[in-house]
Amino acid sequence: MTLDSLLISQDVELVRVLRPTLEKLSIQVEICQEANQASEILITEKFDAVIVDCDDVQGGLKVLKGVRASPSNRNSVTFAVLNGKQTTTQDVFGMGVNFVLQKPISTLNATRCFNAALSFMVRERRRYFRAPVEMPVHVILDGKEFEAVSGNISEGGISITLPQAISKAAKPRLQFTLLDPTAVFDVDTEVAWLDLKGHAGLRFQNLSPECQAKLDKWLGERMEPEPLAPKDAASGPN
Repeated sequence: MTLDSLLISQDVELVRVLRPTLEKLSIQVEICQEANQASEILITEKFDAVIVDCDDVQGGLKVLKGVRASPSNRNSVTFAVLNGKQTTTQDVFGMGVNFVLQKPISTLNATRCFNAALSFMVRERRRYFRAPVEMPVHVILDGKEFEAVSGNISEGGISITLPQAISKAAKPRLQFTLLDPTAVFDVDTEVAWLDLKGHAGLRFQNLSPECQAKLDKWLGERMEPEPLAPKDAASGPN
């Protein structure tokens, strides 16, 4: 599984240490030098890790505060890089930062920090990962039964295309087989979202541990490692 990170820094030495450290862990790195540009990127792109050079990028702390307010990245694992002269660890932990790195940063210290964070990053990736899958879904709602078709599935829910409108307050029960005769699901759901084209996002309710384990295994197989291809930097040193 290749993870994605955004590094906001103008420090050539910091980039020199962090980029190879992250790439060895299959974490792709996008580098941005400017706080305003980073804020724009965080609105439109999803990252598993956001690393902010807080003291040596003007507006770095503002970017860090904004991560938790970003719909796409509010649950991303965050790293604050401090120079030991301005911002304190207490300051950034108060902003919800997960990990702190103090300059000067060695390859050994960076490796230890990101190894410790890796499980949190993978957990978050699994949480929001949605695997496309088209399969029949049997829907039971208010004593009626009908067929729908899935669009994608995550560990917390499924999107489907419905042949008839349902209300936002509906509690459909779904029955489906996840492309494997042994992975039979019979699960209650609630509506997370609806659109006017008959598409709905349904959140699983009280999924049994056995079904959750089967779903996690199925999703994990679709998150296998991919070759790491360098991501074009938005800006920054090569």
